[in-house]
Amino acid sequence: MTAKATCDAVLMIGFGGPTRADQVRPFLDDLLRGRPIPRERYEEVVHHYDLLGGRSPYNDLTMRQAAALRERLAKEGTQLPVAVGMRNWEPYVADSIRALADGGARRVLGFIMAAHRSEASFERYQAAVNDACAALGEAAPQLVYPQPWHDHPLFIAAVASRTREAYARLDEQARSRARLIFTAHSIPLAMAQAGPYVEQLTQSARMVAAALGIGTWQFAYQSRSGSPREPWLEPDIKQTLRSLGAKAAVVVPIGFLCDHVEVLYDLDIEAAQIAREAGIRMERAPTVGDHPLFIEMMASIVAPYAHG
Repeated sequence: MTAKATCDAVLMIGFGGPTRADQVRPFLDDLLRGRPIPRERYEEVVHHYDLLGGRSPYNDLTMRQAAALRERLAKEGTQLPVAVGMRNWEPYVADSIRALADGGARRVLGFIMAAHRSEASFERYQAAVNDACAALGEAAPQLVYPQPWHDHPLFIAAVASRTREAYARLDEQARSRARLIFTAHSIPLAMAQAGPYVEQLTQSARMVAAALGIGTWQFAYQSRSGSPREPWLEPDIKQTLRSLGAKAAVVVPIGFLCDHVEVLYDLDIEAAQIAREAGIRMERAPTVGDHPLFIEMMASIVAPYAHG
């Protein structure tokens, strides 16, 4: 293994979400940053949060991942601080980087919490980091990023393990006939064509299916937003379920690392309702979350930066 330049800390960089009902509208306003959106769509999204208890579990789940990573690193004798910074809510990336700088960090491994890279899932996070460092000036630490890990054997094994959990909830007959459907967040077609997003997703899905011994699978997208006049990645999961032609399906949100609102609402409520209407027994695989294999993967990526 090529030696890595030593880092002083790890910064897990995530999307962020409101943790209380009174934060939902401020969060959405901050997320939109003045971009026009029909009022009915805005209120519809607020209602999604209402149905899920008036909050997003994203921050809590990411903090659990960070705690598990700290524990794993410590167990392996790697003493490296692990901080969390969010692009769209507290704790903001800028505040977390400032705290790391104040603590003496000069070089930080930025671990963006997205396995598949696009402008939306990777470059915008790097831009938030760059803005934060520019504001700090000479006091800012240097941020470095690991290589892509969408095909890391431990990531694949973690997703496969979660998928087996979903299959186990089906009876034997349904299990043998269930369609395997992977999903990820849809993005504009032009954005997808400018990066490796679709290629990386397809590679991950192919590897998970192979680990499960399943030869036939399909991919769908979810959670699209934006103008209906702009082409986005398709097919949508709702369209896929309506035309499935099968009585059972296992849906694997491979493009998400924790069970936040776009999984809990878009799949567990919206897609599940469509599946019921179509007479389909749908089981949704949990995201990797703090699965031991996923945390082991993170630790294996981080450790070389601690030891140089």
